Amino acid sequence: MEVKVSWNGPSGMSFRAETGSGHMVAMDGAPEGGGHNLAPRPMEMVLLGTGGCTAYDVVLILKRSREDVQGCEVTLQAERAETDPKVFTRINFHFVVSGRNLKPATVERAINLSHDKYCSASIMMAKTAEMTHSFEIVEV
Repeated sequence: MEVKVSWNGPSGMSFRAETGSGHMVAMDGAPEGGGHNLAPRPMEMVLLGTGGCTAYDVVLILKRSREDVQGCEVTLQAERAETDPKVFTRINFHFVVSGRNLKPATVERAINLSHDKYCSASIMMAKTAEMTHSFEIVEV
């Protein structure tokens, strides 16, 4: 896997990133750090990627379990260390999984498998952060 990140120039702290799969992503800094707040911060992107990784796993596991999953949202709330390096110290994942006749035990199993075995991002983040998760099921 390879990505390329390029600074957009001396007028701020924005960057453009190109992924190995050919997609472009913008990042920017906070105004107090010289940015213009025009795109997500790099650490927000790390959190976004972690949420995407685990949501992907949960949906895939539920589909393979023949569950009638129709939607999956995960909200991550994170805390960071106050001093450098400002690593994530706590992350809570709250899943809202919607579908027909979803079994709570199967949803919980999918979330646990993602966090314990499959989601490389959350497993990596668990090296510095206390991880918690909760979920709710919405019948559609």
